Amino acid sequence: MRGKRTALKACVINAIVLLFMLTAGSPGTVHAALEKPSNILDTKPREPQHLTVILERNYLDGEVSEEVIKEKIWSMEDFWVKYEQWQLEDMDGKKIVFKKQIDDISPLLKTNGYFGLSREGILTIYYGKPDHSKIIQSFFQIDIRKLESNKQAELQQGIPIKTKDRYVDVLESFKEYSTEAGTKN
Repeated sequence: MRGKRTALKACVINAIVLLFMLTAGSPGTVHAALEKPSNILDTKPREPQHLTVILERNYLDGEVSEEVIKEKIWSMEDFWVKYEQWQLEDMDGKKIVFKKQIDDISPLLKTNGYFGLSREGILTIYYGKPDHSKIIQSFFQIDIRKLESNKQAELQQGIPIKTKDRYVDVLESFKEYSTEAGTKN
């Protein structure tokens, strides 16, 4: 798998270097590069190349964040090393999109996410306390009759999320009260 990824990166590097040479180099440079392919990787642009890099982070809670960076590139090798932990998603002459799965909950949930119960009895994550806050994500129907009164009160007040462990623990602890869990038994 790593060998295929390295070969793909080498092809992409060659394509980008050739693209840069076509758009930034002189016509003689392009012609010489096409005659001697071994020179493609050795050729450094006279001026830095400018690219827009978009970094997409996908979190466990389904939240996707996007960061836009303007890169000034002197060396494509250094550029690829900088983003080697990212998965190449899309690329054109001026923009590259990288994606990364983050094994954590989003900063949004850590700062202002609360578990609560919707009016319909669905376990839900809210942006802020559950009273009239925006719904971020809904999970499953809770059988209110099975739910202990203290757990009901917790959900009405809102259970702050703060960490990935807390997120997983709350989901797991309320699964037993799911209406689907009742039909499987």
